[in-house]
Amino acid sequence: MSSSSLAFDDKKLDLPIKDGTIGPKVVDISKLYGATGVFTYDPGFTSTASCESKITYIDGDEGVLLYRGYPIEQLAEHGDFLETCYLLLHGDLPTAKQKDAFVYDVTHHTMVHDQMNRFFQGFRRDAHPMAIMVACVGALSAFYHDSTDISDETQRMVAQIRMIAKMPTLAACAYKYSIGQPFVYPKNELDYTSNFLRMCFAVPCEEYKVNPILSRALDRIFILHADHEQNASTSTVRLAGSSGANPFACIAAGIACLWGPAHGGANEAALKMLAEIGRPENIPKYIAKAKDKNDPFRLMGFGHRVYKNYDPRARIMQKTAHQVLTELGIKDDPLLDVAIELEQIALKDEYFVEKKLYPNVDFYSGITLKAMGFPTSMFTVLFALARTVGWIAQWKEMIEDPSQKIGRPRQLYIGAPRRDYTPVGQRS
Repeated sequence: MSSSSLAFDDKKLDLPIKDGTIGPKVVDISKLYGATGVFTYDPGFTSTASCESKITYIDGDEGVLLYRGYPIEQLAEHGDFLETCYLLLHGDLPTAKQKDAFVYDVTHHTMVHDQMNRFFQGFRRDAHPMAIMVACVGALSAFYHDSTDISDETQRMVAQIRMIAKMPTLAACAYKYSIGQPFVYPKNELDYTSNFLRMCFAVPCEEYKVNPILSRALDRIFILHADHEQNASTSTVRLAGSSGANPFACIAAGIACLWGPAHGGANEAALKMLAEIGRPENIPKYIAKAKDKNDPFRLMGFGHRVYKNYDPRARIMQKTAHQVLTELGIKDDPLLDVAIELEQIALKDEYFVEKKLYPNVDFYSGITLKAMGFPTSMFTVLFALARTVGWIAQWKEMIEDPSQKIGRPRQLYIGAPRRDYTPVGQRS
């Protein structure tokens, strides 16, 4: 193993350099504080590897996203979401027999305890669906005591299946509650995504027929959002799990983090931007505003913190978005007209191409979900539904890692030095 030398005052320390399967080398600084009395300063942990992982790999410069080594393009084109779930959880694609057993287990755990209905009744009808999701997912631990012992491998497996299976049911209930419609129970004869669409859009007074084009499009969206390495919400799940918290509580923490506009709310922000632009003829004005360094306006849904090339998920979502718009025959929606025109300009405009501000997955997924009938308040809920399997896989990997420790980031203290207490009457 190679190493790097660090000199501090009169001390010299050799730090091991670790090699991943692919990707940059990593300097192991775990012994730094003990040997020198200093630690590193890295706001946002953007230069720090917090764990070893075999699940997801991203190369932002080349625009690469791999799940367990498989390119996201191949999984989205040829696979389905539950197959991707199995891959993320177990490390390999399932055989036909393994897939059938996994699908059966998930399908037969989609019901939630009937007393969960009372939780929904406690919310105001205008409550944000993400607020409902945080509360209800955390509450699952109060109903399923037989899958909260994280030291029991069987209980961990049951919890994983339950989380993947029940998330669509809870998400659909949150949506139905927000629009004042009765809950629709899951139907075992339907596939995972078709079942979710039916629970969201069916009503008791008439039969609902799932559109296979829309179901496939949403399934692909779920695949694209299933995991994305050590992002903010995944790191939150791992940090919560490092304390020994039960899996339902950990996923609830991840949902709360995902709710932030800088993370899961990006597609909602992109649609709000399109609404602000209003009409295609207004686009040149907003393009000029985006190019003006003195103007606070920013084009949402373009560029990505990790990807400095075209987001590989965006290419797939672009195709999916146009398939959905064609299938639904939407021609008179000003918002979608703005999106399509803005997409064409951004892909050709020298300013955007030079700065690599390509339309990202949030731009296209927002358009697609709106066309399918989901309100913007549900976008992050759908993101949470898809990301649940990634969170669970990362949590499982962390729990089974013998070197795992409770998370404890350090700080650079810049507050007042030590001072003595003064009685209130003596303070000026």
